[in-house]
Amino acid sequence: MIDDLYSARILSLAANLPHSGRLAAPEGTAERVAKLCGSKATVDVALDDRGRISDFAQTVKACALGQAAAGVVGESILGATAQEIVEARDAMLAMLKSGGDGPEGRFEGLRVLKQVADYPARHASTMVALEATLDAVNQALEKHHSDTRTRLAGAA
Repeated sequence: MIDDLYSARILSLAANLPHSGRLAAPEGTAERVAKLCGSKATVDVALDDRGRISDFAQTVKACALGQAAAGVVGESILGATAQEIVEARDAMLAMLKSGGDGPEGRFEGLRVLKQVADYPARHASTMVALEATLDAVNQALEKHHSDTRTRLAGAA
């Protein structure tokens, strides 16, 4: 039954991780680790002046399900806002834990992982890339806000 989880689409996503590696000068960097299995995602981001992701890199060491989720994130992330990532994370958690339909819009591709709901031990691995991305974006947004406050204080 667990073999049903590893569809051709999931295996393809896992094998072809978009934006793999690290950014030379990220504005936000975060790492998430799934305690149960040790799956790990490290994400670097840069934002444009409107707070949208303009550059993205990820290093993911996870099972095929975690790699597949990171693959969808990598395919969809450029141009995303923090709000879109929060909505995707919340919809993903609802899909895994309470029968929700999964993310819509930009991150709808994460629905390919709907069957993971039946395997709670795999939930954390499936979430590491998305959660690390949100952490990195929040860090970058804080940096942007801090830089703005500094510029405003200097102008006063």
